Amino acid sequence: MHKLKRLLGIFQDRTITSIYMRGMLGIFLLVLLLTGYMVYSEYSNFDTEAKHIRDSYIKEQKERITFDVNRVLKFITNEYYVRKLAVGEGLLKRQVTNAISQLYGRPDNTGYIFIYDDKGVCLSDPVQSYNIGKNLYHFRDPNGIQVIKDLIDVSMQKKGGFVTYTWVKPTTKERSPKISYAKAFEPWGWMVGTGVYLDEIDKVIRAKREVLKEKLSGYLLKISALMLLLFVIGLTGVKVINHVIRREINQFNHFFSRAAEEHILIDDKDVKFVEFKKMVGYINSMVNEIHKKKKKLKDLNQKLEMKVAKKTQNLLEQNQLLAKEKGFSELLVKAQDRFIRRSIHEMNTPLAVIMTHIDIFRMKFGENRYMSHIEAGAKMIATLYDDLSYMVKKNRFDYRKEWIDFSEFLLERIRFFQEVAAGNRHAMVTVVEPGLQVYFSDIELQRVIDNNLSNAIKYAKKETDIRINLYQEKEKIVLVFHTYSPKIADTEKIFEPFHREESRAEGFGLGLEIVKSICDATGVEVKVSSDTEKTVFKYYFEGGCNEDITA
Repeated sequence: MHKLKRLLGIFQDRTITSIYMRGMLGIFLLVLLLTGYMVYSEYSNFDTEAKHIRDSYIKEQKERITFDVNRVLKFITNEYYVRKLAVGEGLLKRQVTNAISQLYGRPDNTGYIFIYDDKGVCLSDPVQSYNIGKNLYHFRDPNGIQVIKDLIDVSMQKKGGFVTYTWVKPTTKERSPKISYAKAFEPWGWMVGTGVYLDEIDKVIRAKREVLKEKLSGYLLKISALMLLLFVIGLTGVKVINHVIRREINQFNHFFSRAAEEHILIDDKDVKFVEFKKMVGYINSMVNEIHKKKKKLKDLNQKLEMKVAKKTQNLLEQNQLLAKEKGFSELLVKAQDRFIRRSIHEMNTPLAVIMTHIDIFRMKFGENRYMSHIEAGAKMIATLYDDLSYMVKKNRFDYRKEWIDFSEFLLERIRFFQEVAAGNRHAMVTVVEPGLQVYFSDIELQRVIDNNLSNAIKYAKKETDIRINLYQEKEKIVLVFHTYSPKIADTEKIFEPFHREESRAEGFGLGLEIVKSICDATGVEVKVSSDTEKTVFKYYFEGGCNEDITA
């Protein structure tokens, strides 16, 4: 079914005339293809026939030249055994070669017998007598065949043999393909042979090929004339049929154009074709149904317009109410923002007083365990204050970057959290490569370090070390926080706002969200790994050196 649809798709958006023309073109191409196939078949059959003729001719010639050579060998053998005692061997050889030269040959100087000794010296050649006495053992034809050597070699076989080569034909004085049979007369070490030229069969085949060409040309001429005649007849028929069909279609087009505006029906008496008459009943039913639906749709549209008008009025009233609520919400958000900023500002003053009095108390009375706990708590509040302050300002304030001694800055922040870590029974172990520089905002760098330190203190197992490393790795500076803490279930979620791994943990869950936003904005790569024993946070900063600062 799908293939049928694809086949019918080629007629989509086509005129009847174009479909007819395509059909005629298809038939024309089919006839052309069949004609080409017929010509190809004729040529193929001729090639097969020509091969058969050539093979039969060569077989017949081989039998004839084999018979001639064997008859000559019988003559030589008879002369050898009958007269060898009565006549000297030299004289007998001359008499034999003279007799063979006189007896064998055709009027066109072909079919002659040639004799060579086993060294390649020509002993008898009635046509090319100038070769007699010459050693042609190494002679090669234009194709590289050593003619005399190969004839001597095959003559040594029990039944002799054939060699195909090219040789000058006496009648044309031109080189022609030739096949020769040779057999040895061992008592005298002779190679006796004769051959036949193969160009005659080529002439016959060429003549037959020309006849075939003339025959096929006649076929093609007749077919072309017939195709032209059929094309003219078909084109005339297409125009007549197309005119009649188009008149019927135009009548339908006119009807549909009027039916779109008014309720009319087709009279089947105005339709000529039986196929189109069958369509009239369906079309009239369709028009009646369309006008019924059109009336219902008009009534429905009027009702819908009334409902839309009513809904529109309700929406306008709701929009006015929402506008009032939006104004109130904006005022509420602004008031909330002012409250948070003022609260942060008000919190800063008492926090500063607490930190100052802690330092005064320590200077006056020395170290005190309870005071250390108060100081640790105050520092955690200070960290929280810095986070809130950053959150409020980050979208309205551009933090300026500068070259910072990363190593010294990190050690300073570690010293700040030393009391907090000690109060939570942790020791902070640091391995910090000195002199590392980073181009960064000091406020944002402090937020990254402080939030990682406060989280490490908060979540590390009691009485375990917190390890902080800072080192250069190629062109990056790597900051590492290593804690022995419970496994983080989802290392991606911990950077989401208000997310906490443990519900009992203190804080708002904003610290790592701040860290992630700073890292994303400044191109710092973050890697987190966690298992049942340890958790490691790694931050990769773009590094620098003292030369960068000088520049």
